[in-house]
Amino acid sequence: MKASAIAAAVLSFAGTAISVNAGNLTKPFFQSRLILPANFKPPQNFKNVNLVQNINLEKSAPRASVNVVIENSASTPQDEYFIPFTSRQMETIGGLEVRDKKDLDSAPFKVEAVEFDPDSDTQYYRVKLSKPLAPKAQQTISITYTYLSALNPLPATVDQDGKQYVVYEFSAYFPSAYDTLKQKTDVKFGTTDVPEYTIIPGKPESPQKQGSKFTYGSFGEVAAGAVEPVRVRYEFTKPLIHVSKLERDVEVSHWGGNIAFEERYTLHNRAANLTKQFSRVKWAQQQYYNPSTTAVKDLKFPLRIGSLTPYFTDVIGNVSTSRFRSNKREANLELKPRYPVFGGWNYPFRVGWDADSKRFLRKVSGGDRYVLNVPFLEGPKQAEGIEYKHIELRVILPEGAENVQYSTTVPLISSSVSLHKTFMDTTGRTTLTLNAINIVDDFRDRELIVTYDYPLLAGLRKPLVIFGGFLSIFVAAWFIGSLDVAIKAKRS
Repeated sequence: MKASAIAAAVLSFAGTAISVNAGNLTKPFFQSRLILPANFKPPQNFKNVNLVQNINLEKSAPRASVNVVIENSASTPQDEYFIPFTSRQMETIGGLEVRDKKDLDSAPFKVEAVEFDPDSDTQYYRVKLSKPLAPKAQQTISITYTYLSALNPLPATVDQDGKQYVVYEFSAYFPSAYDTLKQKTDVKFGTTDVPEYTIIPGKPESPQKQGSKFTYGSFGEVAAGAVEPVRVRYEFTKPLIHVSKLERDVEVSHWGGNIAFEERYTLHNRAANLTKQFSRVKWAQQQYYNPSTTAVKDLKFPLRIGSLTPYFTDVIGNVSTSRFRSNKREANLELKPRYPVFGGWNYPFRVGWDADSKRFLRKVSGGDRYVLNVPFLEGPKQAEGIEYKHIELRVILPEGAENVQYSTTVPLISSSVSLHKTFMDTTGRTTLTLNAINIVDDFRDRELIVTYDYPLLAGLRKPLVIFGGFLSIFVAAWFIGSLDVAIKAKRS
């Protein structure tokens, strides 16, 4: 397994809260990893009594949801459950969460990557159950995750108005480190046009088809580590939107009572390339009947109610093809890129808006403590979905803010506190920087809660500095004006 895969896997899934001090400018979010001997194999302390794997292929990033009844087959209580993945999967997996199926509102179990043999193609995540499971006791857990860059267009080129077909490969057996007594896999497509799919012989033959849903299994007892390769090719005439990097800034102003949001995107469409040169005439003709297309022709941002003064620019300058609707019930920003973004094309751009700080910022009674509650990710909400390889979020707090703490359920790879100097600052504004990888837009509703101290003296620092600066200018002007610099004749 490549070193980059280990690093990405180990750093991707850590806890959900941390405290960061201004003196520690580079504090990793996940500071330890579980390192085991090279000959490690998960102990056979569990067995999967019943397992149902649901694979959703309606969006551009395949999402797996697995419900499994586990039973402790050991003679002592156990609380460590291992999930195996290949090195390629470890590099592209995102949003892995494991919860108690009967209590989905509770916090997810702690999940961490296991490093034991860098050269092995099989790596593991260790799930720490909330409490040890007694011998022969059972528990139903829910495992959810998403794969990024997992769909591949076939053929790799299409006509401007042609259909796109994509290929996805998976195993009809869920990757498990334990024996499974009974399991099945349901695959949900966004279409009934599935010209190619793997057939598994048996009685009955798999898959069983019901509309856009395929079912592989059910299967009887399957040994640990067993796989049953499946390859499906289906129609997906939609863009495969991949954001290689999103830089999101949240700037808090106490004096202005404003919070400024700005997002900078490096967007790439992974869809099939065009077989011929782009035709603007054909594109204009297609807009009359609005057919399905692999191009990104618009982006829809559902913002928080009360958002104001949006702007939309790219590397050329301001883009006027945008529409903003805001009222007491909604705030929607609709953008049209300067050109339709077809497969293989890039489109870097930035978008920003303002909001009243009263909707996001509260002061804790009886002190100088403030609580900021903002979305970790907003961004476009597209029917085909969007995947983010790397997200860098900066929360720029007022100058003098200290004792910064935060909490979020989004898996992070690092966090740090630094100083960001802007106009008329003295020492610079306290800035919390968070980094995440392999995120899909399903996380766009996750909250980020930041708490910090902002003393009264820190709030008065800037006006006092401004007042002192102007006073110095006037004193200097008075002093210079009082100097006698006239040229006079020398007295004899």
